[in-house]
Amino acid sequence: MKAAIYPGSFDPVTFGHLDIIKRAAQIFDELTVSVLNNKTKTPLFSVEERVKMLEEATRDLPNVRIESFSGLLIDYARDKNIHVAIRGLRAFTDFEYELQIAQTNRKFSGGDLDTMFLTTSLEYAYLSSSTVKEVASFNGDISQCVPEFVGKLIYQKYGYDR
Repeated sequence: MKAAIYPGSFDPVTFGHLDIIKRAAQIFDELTVSVLNNKTKTPLFSVEERVKMLEEATRDLPNVRIESFSGLLIDYARDKNIHVAIRGLRAFTDFEYELQIAQTNRKFSGGDLDTMFLTTSLEYAYLSSSTVKEVASFNGDISQCVPEFVGKLIYQKYGYDR
């Protein structure tokens, strides 16, 4: 069975993330979308909230499983016996950063973890979770960025009733 992990913060999940998830789910028999519990960041949503959002957003994809993890991706992948990590690229500037992480993961995993890069569809190339949060914090329209139910949750976090 071909399996892969798509790790990330997903704070919040965007149409760009969902684009990568759907395409990776077509390539692999099983895709585990793993929400990172990064203790160095202060997310808008808790890990549990992000997992629930992703479960709802991917409920029509039978080969996608949502989990959370903390620590090193290489350790998590080893525990799951998965040897491929998926990463999305929006622009060339993403590649430089992501390549360094991919090479580090491969080296530190003893060659057991490879990274597959999927370029984001052009319609989502501008999109980032940070941008979504910034626009929403000013009560701006994020309907082109996230599923409707996610948008409502984001606006609630900022005290807006939409």
